[in-house]
Amino acid sequence: MPIFRHLLAFALSSTVVAAAAEPDVLVYSGVPCGIASAIAAAREGANVLLVEPTRHIGGLSTSGINTAETEHMLKWTIGGIAIEFYERLGKEYGTGHAEFYFESSVAEKVYLDMLREAGVAVRYGLRVEKVAKDGARISSLTLSDGSEIHAKVFVDASYEGDLMARAGVNSVFGRDSKAEYGEEAAGIRFDKTARHATTVDDKGNLLPGISGWVKDLKEGDAHPGTMNYNFRLTFAKNPTLQAPIPQPQNYDRHRYALLENWLRGKQERKEKVKLDDLLDFYARRNGKYEVNNKQAAIFSIGHFGGQFGWPDASYEKRDKIIADHWDYTLGLLKFLAEDESVPENVRREMKAWGLHKEEFKDNGYLPYQLYVREARRMRGEYVVRQQDVQDDRRKPDAIGIASHFIDCHHVQRLALSPTEFINEGRIWRTCAAYQIPYRALTPKAAECTNLLVPGAASYTHVAFCTYRLESVWMISGHAAGVAAATTAKTGMPVQQIDMPALQEKLRAEKQVVDFIPGQPEHWTDIHKDSGGPKEF
Repeated sequence: MPIFRHLLAFALSSTVVAAAAEPDVLVYSGVPCGIASAIAAAREGANVLLVEPTRHIGGLSTSGINTAETEHMLKWTIGGIAIEFYERLGKEYGTGHAEFYFESSVAEKVYLDMLREAGVAVRYGLRVEKVAKDGARISSLTLSDGSEIHAKVFVDASYEGDLMARAGVNSVFGRDSKAEYGEEAAGIRFDKTARHATTVDDKGNLLPGISGWVKDLKEGDAHPGTMNYNFRLTFAKNPTLQAPIPQPQNYDRHRYALLENWLRGKQERKEKVKLDDLLDFYARRNGKYEVNNKQAAIFSIGHFGGQFGWPDASYEKRDKIIADHWDYTLGLLKFLAEDESVPENVRREMKAWGLHKEEFKDNGYLPYQLYVREARRMRGEYVVRQQDVQDDRRKPDAIGIASHFIDCHHVQRLALSPTEFINEGRIWRTCAAYQIPYRALTPKAAECTNLLVPGAASYTHVAFCTYRLESVWMISGHAAGVAAATTAKTGMPVQQIDMPALQEKLRAEKQVVDFIPGQPEHWTDIHKDSGGPKEF
């Protein structure tokens, strides 16, 4: 079992280029959004420092998510640095065209090459601790090694918005209520189908994995819980490609009691269960399978409730949440492979899998990062709502186009009675192409004038479900990088940038800013025969 070396708080030497003492632009977090920001700013002539809290750049694209998610979006909307990344993957694979399915290690190589070519300095293993401001401007930030970095403009590309929060910029997390923005899909959302299994122990206490009772919540109300998190494991079925799945550091069989009860009920009704009823396996390249939380499953590797508290937690608390997610995940895999309450065919299927020995070699073949689907969201100059991604889809300050489904994994599991439960929080809607407004990347001017936030952008929860894809984050990151370099030169507040000039610059760099005549605007326009997926 690795000792989560990706969490170490010491600084590692840059493997790209030497860092400047006082960069023009500081980008926080080397996730795809931050990589695109850093490259775009550097190509504009800015001196750029990219600060990455872990030991590896690439976020989830190099930590197990090996798709651009184009299976649920309109490919024509991907341009700029995003499409360049996928085209360079195609060169690595020798296909001569953009590749939207890839391997984590190959993605990391391509990202490192792009950063090196752009002359971006990278510092690893450092978290932002404090932010100093002069009025509404950030003057410097202090990193976890005690170093103080001054820059003209800052970009927070992180999943959590930690720099933004420490700069005093207003943000929220969890679900907005239906009433707050008039969004039909907002707030608490109960599944319509009840699942049958004992939900309480002999003393009447709720079993692990159940957050509360349905009767105590109201559909449509606000709720602080984000959608669940999990690790995107890379598996191999071929024994020659396998490394063993490690044991959890702390195994507690009781945390799978609800699953045991559900399985018992299935067996009593003589209903067959297969492993892929519980886990999603996506076939990728070179014998690799990407393993994900199965949305339709009653129990999977999504750790329902385990994500609570993450968005504004201390770094120490987050480390504990990550460790708990590993115990849950590896414990579940152990339970499925070994526990006698699991049907024999499922145990046999689980034992046939192993970790792929060609990925994450320096971390015990386990991915580097937890899949944080959603954390803080800024309340900036404009808040993108469900209406903006479905109906009012054109914006005068567009800096890119997104088109993914409204896709929210479940948030929690709730007891209906001592013998029934439901999952809560899922949204799955076909969507349309919509323009991302620049105002969603900028704080309110009174709060900060030299910060851009393309990661934890100013979206409602419902709208954010269309935004939280690495391919889309690269689109916004690209725009933020150009804007950061421009405002670093002029000293102008980021809110006052020359918008037509920014848009022309992005168009010249092949960013898709405008709707293209003849291109479909709705996913169902290209899937009319199928009628699209079922909506929730």
